[in-house]
Amino acid sequence: MIRVLDVGSSVAATLARLANAVRVGALGPRPQRPLVLYEFEGCPYCRKVREALTILDLDARVLPCPKGGRRFRPELVARGGKAQFPYLVDPNTGKEMYESDAIVAYLFAQYGDGRVPGRLAPGLLTDLSAGLASAFRPGLGVRARASRAPAQPLELYSFEGSPFCRIVREALSTLEIPYDLHNVAKGSAGRAAFSERAGRMMVPYLADPNTGIEMFESADIVAYLEQTYATGAG
Repeated sequence: MIRVLDVGSSVAATLARLANAVRVGALGPRPQRPLVLYEFEGCPYCRKVREALTILDLDARVLPCPKGGRRFRPELVARGGKAQFPYLVDPNTGKEMYESDAIVAYLFAQYGDGRVPGRLAPGLLTDLSAGLASAFRPGLGVRARASRAPAQPLELYSFEGSPFCRIVREALSTLEIPYDLHNVAKGSAGRAAFSERAGRMMVPYLADPNTGIEMFESADIVAYLEQTYATGAG
């Protein structure tokens, strides 16, 4: 895709959700262990859960499950009984669940102040705007392509409302590459440590422990992922 169209359509997706999930909200107790999320980037229901993770400043191990994927979809079916997304696993409480609205409510009850923000409240308007955001990026991050599985999950510093981070997450989803998502929205407690590590506060930032590569810039990251992990048409 032409770069200006790529960025422009991603910006439009962010605006469709009224720039939700760019800032941390009211927080509650912090989990000791990262959450686990089975999802895929183009799914509007998964989008709502990722927005909740950003607002609540929560990290998660993301296991991408695009259509046609063979890496984590079968694992989810064995675990939860069906290929439905998103699916949350909280190792801190033993809770595992489907259904985006239920997951969002759980996250704000467990790790927030109990109140779900209006832009994530259950209802037609929330679902329509989440679907519209996906419509601006048709097919991106939705269907699996052949790839080589990394020995270790990658790390991505990101936040849901960033149009540039979305472009990287789509590539990770398409290639079924697992990654540890570190949310660093405005107000995040993790920003200082991230800035010290990376040298500046800018996202997306990818770290690959398999190669030692750490890098900024969405276009460069996507090119790196393609060169390192894509194995052909899929």
